[in-house]
Amino acid sequence: MAARKKFPDSVWFIGKYPYICIPNSFKYIRMYVIVEIAGQQFKAEKGRKLYVHRLQGEENSSVSFDKVLLTDNDGQVKVGAPVVEGAAVKCKILKHLKDDKVLVFKKKRRTGYQKCNGHRQYLTQILVEEIVA
Repeated sequence: MAARKKFPDSVWFIGKYPYICIPNSFKYIRMYVIVEIAGQQFKAEKGRKLYVHRLQGEENSSVSFDKVLLTDNDGQVKVGAPVVEGAAVKCKILKHLKDDKVLVFKKKRRTGYQKCNGHRQYLTQILVEEIVA
């Protein structure tokens, strides 16, 4: 049986296939916040698109939200009481749209009663441009 080639310590095997493990070569520093927008809480990261209840404002305009409840900067967590002081989220309104139709169907058996209602929720798509913490 042939001897296995000598590999450095950063290579490990699963079965007969070598895998290269380079510790701390690429570190992705992530920062996210929990922000309250129009009465709902959202997890916001830079570059993320969110669908929120209809906001006042024109398309391509900027809005800022300062009700930041929690910030996480690569493991350093700050929890507000009730909000984090000095933190804000700057967003850009991309477009106003309507959500998919939601059907509400009511029926009572043996009486012939049927009623079908539906509605489409008004939404705004926003893009998180910057997080100030």
